[in-house]
Amino acid sequence: MDIEQIQTAARIINQGGLVAFPTETVYGLGANALNPLAVAKIFELKERPSFDPLIVHIASIGDLNTLTDNVGRNVIRLAEKFWPGPLTIVLPKSKLVPDIVTSGLNTVGIRMPDNDIALKLIMAANCPIAAPSANKFGKLSPVSAEHVKKQLPNVDYVLDGGHTSVGIESTIVSIEGNVSTLLRPGIITLADIENALPNMFIFNAAKPRKLIAPGLLKSHYSPLKPLYILDNQVFHFSESSGLIVHGRKDLILPESKIIYTSQSYNQLEIAANLFSALHIMEDDECIKQIFIEPVAEVGLGVAIMDRIKKAAYKYQQKTNY
Repeated sequence: MDIEQIQTAARIINQGGLVAFPTETVYGLGANALNPLAVAKIFELKERPSFDPLIVHIASIGDLNTLTDNVGRNVIRLAEKFWPGPLTIVLPKSKLVPDIVTSGLNTVGIRMPDNDIALKLIMAANCPIAAPSANKFGKLSPVSAEHVKKQLPNVDYVLDGGHTSVGIESTIVSIEGNVSTLLRPGIITLADIENALPNMFIFNAAKPRKLIAPGLLKSHYSPLKPLYILDNQVFHFSESSGLIVHGRKDLILPESKIIYTSQSYNQLEIAANLFSALHIMEDDECIKQIFIEPVAEVGLGVAIMDRIKKAAYKYQQKTNY
């Protein structure tokens, strides 16, 4: 990307504006995390409720000291292993972090994105950047600049970095001493953390009662059209239906009505293509309802099904279509 584009975006961040930018997961809607008025614009543009906290993005592990007073040995080892990458760590916040970023909570979610454009933007702006996904609240996550422009046409600036590589939001864990709690599943699993850092953490299965991280609501990531999860192979497919599957099947259906996220049930491919498939179905005027095949909730499948279940939640999961 032209360095002038990044410098323009950084200048807008410094002036209190909003910039949509790519990460490896999804596109973020960024503002200077230390400027509460700028952060307030994120909530306004996204129509996001004030009780849902934001993730703050940094470009160096050393930036942790600005955002939290609790940079312990375990946190540093976890960050060194998985950053830059799709892992958000929730820690006690410092006094420099405005309450609006954390929805009044005493903790803040922090991550270092594994995307060159994102890192260059943060460094050029010379400030941490608060950035939820660059979409309307609760709607489909954006994995391309076009998805951002569709939902947020009034954003100040969009950095186009093409299609994101991971395709689903970051794993979120909270750390208290040597106790880690999984708040949101992602491509980095608890098994990955345990294998990389054996005996470093005790994993807590209990979920917090408060909403201390984004993506924890039952309904989220939803398309504008009804989405139904198939739990068997018996369903009535109409001309106004679209079908998303994750591996090649012998289906007697028009190819225009089917999207394959993968040819072979590869979980990395499914995750990377999930939201793109839903966007295509949402934009197709001929499709009125969407059906999606589930995946086994093993490994990355846990995170994939987390997104699918939340996307379908408000439409009430149904069977035997």
